[in-house]
Amino acid sequence: MKEERRVLSAESVTEGHPDKVCDQVADAILDETLAQDPNARCACEVLATNGIIFITGEITTTGYVDFDAVTRKTLNRIGYVDTRSGFDGNHCAVLSSIQEQSSDIAQGVNQSEESREGDSDARLQAGAGDQGIMFGYACKETENYMPLTTDLAHKLSYRLAQVRKEGIVDHLRPDGKTQVSVEYMNGKPNRVRSILISAQHDPEITMKELKEELWTKVVVPTIDPSLLDSETRFFVNPTGRFEKGGPAADSGLTGRKIIIDTYGDRAHHGGGAFSGKDPSKVDRSATYFARYVAKNMVAAGLADEVEIELAYAIGRATPFSMDVNSFGSGKYSDQDLTAMIQEVFDFRPAAIIQTLDLRRPIYGKTAAYGHFGRQDEDFPWERLDRVQDLQEVAKKYQERV
Repeated sequence: MKEERRVLSAESVTEGHPDKVCDQVADAILDETLAQDPNARCACEVLATNGIIFITGEITTTGYVDFDAVTRKTLNRIGYVDTRSGFDGNHCAVLSSIQEQSSDIAQGVNQSEESREGDSDARLQAGAGDQGIMFGYACKETENYMPLTTDLAHKLSYRLAQVRKEGIVDHLRPDGKTQVSVEYMNGKPNRVRSILISAQHDPEITMKELKEELWTKVVVPTIDPSLLDSETRFFVNPTGRFEKGGPAADSGLTGRKIIIDTYGDRAHHGGGAFSGKDPSKVDRSATYFARYVAKNMVAAGLADEVEIELAYAIGRATPFSMDVNSFGSGKYSDQDLTAMIQEVFDFRPAAIIQTLDLRRPIYGKTAAYGHFGRQDEDFPWERLDRVQDLQEVAKKYQERV
């Protein structure tokens, strides 16, 4: 049989990328809002451009958020502390225009259509905060059940920021990107074919020096040496220079890195962004829950790879549809897998929020380096605490065969 060779790629960006700056400001505002009022509604959007941060959207809360202070604290943490970095978080303009959530939307979130129709189940009280399609994914490719390409791209971006902040590599500035291409043989990762790092820098360093530094202090400590060989290609700043970066070079906006936030090229994306949104918005909470379910399914041995699709209607609690795709790796039919997760998990918004304890200020950490595959107690959708439940349900289906 002829071997099947494929090359798959994924990218990531550092916390200093203009779009990620906006995501982090939005989630910092969300966290401050939830810290004061766990039942607040928040859908915050942020725009960054040269010298200006603009905050808009909707927030309904009993608390008070100092947008100016939260924004500047976030910018300083990232490293935008003066104009040399391309953006000065201490002296930029911070403008805001915020309104409350529409009363039409609020009534459906406060009381679902099913509840208004007379269903007394408390889990049906809250309706979905929007309509949409959500996806969750997991696979056995890495220890964190993420695609290898996405995992490596995020780890390189994180390391790139780390060596800047800790002074391990001099002359770096906050903006940066990474991209990794992995060669697969018969569906299994074989080797890293190429690595691209675009790193903002000051004028004092040459590209030759920067490339050497990034290879020895970013790539080598990050990527398993068994995946690297003499034919692995390494690119740094292919344009020749990357001195001007951040919002001074390119405007940023929340929600423009949704593929980076999730699974790279490996899984579908419903289109809804995450940052700045409270958990009543199912495009955030249900996507997190779908990842939680998929990861537990793979860990339970029900499949080697799983993608879960959910659909919701604004103002209704029960999903409109649910589907499992195991890409032929399932130990049971996809139809049976779909039935199994419906027995184990409650996909209604109120249940999702309760199960994952989502009304807490935990979202700032998610706004850079991916929302999934992170080993942190504040990422409850990464827990593997329903494996046994799934295995027990699976036994009943096995007995029927």
